Amino acid sequence: MNRLLVIFTLIISVFGFAKAESPKYFVPFELKASAYPAHVEITFHNRTGFEYEVYRSQNQGKKFVKAGETNKGYFLDFFGKPVASESTFIYRVLPKGMSLKDKNAEKYQISVNVKPATDEALLDMTQRYTTRYFFDFAEPKTGMARERSNDVNGEIVTTGGTGFGIMALVAGAERNYLSRNDAFSTIRKTVDFLENAERFHGAWAHWYDARSGKPFSFSKYDDGGDLVETAFLVQGLLTAREYFKNGNVDERLLANRITQLWETVEWNWYTRGTDSLYWHWSKNHEWKMNHRIKGFDETLITYVLAASSPTYPISRKVYESSFKNSPYFLNGKSYYGIKLDLGMDLGGPLFFTHYSFLGLNPTGLTDEHTNYFERNKAHALIHRAYAIDNPKKHAGLGANLWGFTSSDDPLVGYTSHHPGTNDENGTVPPTAALSSIVYTPAESLEVLKNLYYNHGAKVFGKYGFFDAYNPSMVEGQQVVKSYLAIDQGPIAVMTENYRSRLIWKLFMQNPEIRNGLTKLGFQYK
Repeated sequence: MNRLLVIFTLIISVFGFAKAESPKYFVPFELKASAYPAHVEITFHNRTGFEYEVYRSQNQGKKFVKAGETNKGYFLDFFGKPVASESTFIYRVLPKGMSLKDKNAEKYQISVNVKPATDEALLDMTQRYTTRYFFDFAEPKTGMARERSNDVNGEIVTTGGTGFGIMALVAGAERNYLSRNDAFSTIRKTVDFLENAERFHGAWAHWYDARSGKPFSFSKYDDGGDLVETAFLVQGLLTAREYFKNGNVDERLLANRITQLWETVEWNWYTRGTDSLYWHWSKNHEWKMNHRIKGFDETLITYVLAASSPTYPISRKVYESSFKNSPYFLNGKSYYGIKLDLGMDLGGPLFFTHYSFLGLNPTGLTDEHTNYFERNKAHALIHRAYAIDNPKKHAGLGANLWGFTSSDDPLVGYTSHHPGTNDENGTVPPTAALSSIVYTPAESLEVLKNLYYNHGAKVFGKYGFFDAYNPSMVEGQQVVKSYLAIDQGPIAVMTENYRSRLIWKLFMQNPEIRNGLTKLGFQYK
């Protein structure tokens, strides 16, 4: 035994293993750079938590300036205004402590060509980044959209946000932000989860615990079926069905599974035998929330889908007696010289014009009350006019910063923000104007350019624009650096609808939807 000990000691002394030496630097590898209109994205593999310094040169490496630091293997370098002509930027990503003059520094260098900005490039950037939320940040086991980015556990997934995300993934596959197979695989995992998640007469809950497939209570009594969130989800599923139904064997099988899910939602059961749809039902609390679904608001798609169901449909009478029988349905007043046919005073939050119309094409959609495209356009323009008027004199609001909708808030958490209420406190959620681009392209682009070029380093991150910005607040409290699925989804989907109308086309070609619209008295293209 002593002989073995002597031999081991000799080995340690010869090879220097007596004391393990840590490397001086953890160098980056697989260094990549992508150029956008006013920033460059740097990505690399790193040791978790190790700090790196990013340096930029705009003169062929003759002089480097420090752009910033990161410990995430990810860095956005905002350089403000777009370049006037195509330029080459050279970056060095160095472990903290390594000098630019170190003999190895040049090994960790990458160059990228930065081009003058175009509106198309700006839209493409916004859509690409926002789509990442539903792929890179999807809950990995289920493919479901995480409810928000700042959920500590990351296990709360959202049904409505997932529906929006499915549409974003379909558009992203067409744009090559991700492969068609990646979109298919993510959506298939989602369908796997939805088939096994606890349901309530075919409806899904608002939120789920991704680990168990059981509802995660949205509020005290909201632990069961949520018909409106189910509608948002089904809107996305039916879009995916149309996208995959003529694909390969696996894609066609997925489309058939989506049909089965769609046909098992008991829409008419949620009438309670009355002439109205009800929003919630729980095994534990039954109809205690007692919330009738009435318009005009984000819930129009719920009635369209309920009327369109091939298995559990509602009658037109239910739609007429409930959604249209509301003090907030007909309006007819003008605000800032802009007539609003339907909706509450000043239109309410802008998600009313987004959620139902991600798939439902408002272009040419009419009934005896309004042209829905023109009605939604009026809603967005009223918000813009309100911001220009700025009756509460908030800092920053105007023609290049407008749009109010529900979002996180720097002070009060999640709230509605819509004009004419105490909730309007100067907070501008980027999703409001950006998701309105189908209605107000020039005006929405003005907001996009202002946010990105003038405030990008503050309001833009890994998944695009953060959830809320309030320039009235003191520096350091102006931005809520969260992402919410229900705010990200409309940006990606409506941007695609503006660029190609793809999601509108896919959803509207569902034969059941066309039948349902006719049944409810709509005319459509």
